[in-house]
Amino acid sequence: MGRVTVENTIDGQPAGTTRGLPVDWELARRTAGRLVGQGPDAPREEAVELVRRLRSDAAIAEGHVRDVTGLGHGLPLLPADVVDRRDWSAAAIDGMAALTANATIPDVPNIARAVTSRTAGLQIGGLVAYLGGRVLGQYDPFGGSDGGGRLLLVAPNVHAARAALDVPAADFGLWVCLHEATHRLQFTAVPWLRDYFAGEVAKLLSLADAQRAFSAERLPEVIKALRAAKGDSLALVEALQGPEQRAVLDRLLAVTTLLEGHADHVMDAVGPDVVPAVATIRARFTQRRRGGGIVDRFLRAVLGVEAKVRQYAVGKAFTDHVVLAAGMDGFNKVWESPDTLPTRAELAEPGTWLRRVHGMS
Repeated sequence: MGRVTVENTIDGQPAGTTRGLPVDWELARRTAGRLVGQGPDAPREEAVELVRRLRSDAAIAEGHVRDVTGLGHGLPLLPADVVDRRDWSAAAIDGMAALTANATIPDVPNIARAVTSRTAGLQIGGLVAYLGGRVLGQYDPFGGSDGGGRLLLVAPNVHAARAALDVPAADFGLWVCLHEATHRLQFTAVPWLRDYFAGEVAKLLSLADAQRAFSAERLPEVIKALRAAKGDSLALVEALQGPEQRAVLDRLLAVTTLLEGHADHVMDAVGPDVVPAVATIRARFTQRRRGGGIVDRFLRAVLGVEAKVRQYAVGKAFTDHVVLAAGMDGFNKVWESPDTLPTRAELAEPGTWLRRVHGMS
């Protein structure tokens, strides 16, 4: 008999492959739960009021987001789940597992897979624990019991950030909800976005595993990339990828940059009539994103958080420029199809997107 080729398939996938990353997700949950901590204490009455307000603010915020963006009118206005750090960490890991379930990777021996999955579980648990002490809220389009999406607000982190920024509690909670409600609306009002995002993630992970082999010939390239990256984990990742991986990563980075920047634009566009302290909150929060001691800043760089902070700025500048030039209706062309999404190059040069999509000179 001849060798089985990769074109042969079993249950719709290439022979010799399996679906899903080799990660011990339960170990990841336990690790994150042990490491993340409870967060700062608050007087009981203050904590109860914060939870009550955040739950209602999520629906209120989405109403304002719809008015600004023109998206989603007629969809139900839903509350958020207000959680602690441990609940957020467990939900985040569940979302990762669901998002990566369709990645196709080569089969490995059971013993090697067990070792790999435990190591990955420990690493992901530690990463989520680190982020769990900082994230204020998250819309997970793949979360929830039915996998249809879940908006989470992390009460102890909102409380701590509000105190650190010294801004009005009611204004800050609503401001945070505006950002996350925008993300929820992006995925619920744009029917193709969820499947597009999941498909690109599956492609990236499948390609990454197919090209994982490391050879001595690549050592000079790795050393050069390490020097050039200067602590920028995203630049290092890009330097070590093959052309196919880089193309998929470019598309993923473009769409996530757009989503984050659009949400930041909407937060500010709602304006002081709704959030009186919006200008103060924005100024202090932007400074906070840049802050932290040397250890914290090192961890942020290693984990890619610094790259995400840059995403906010690039994406918001693109959104601001396009809305000013073409209005919100003109900006909303980005949601028509994957073909009208801006590329990474267009995000940095919004005029090129306006010329391609709107024919503007």
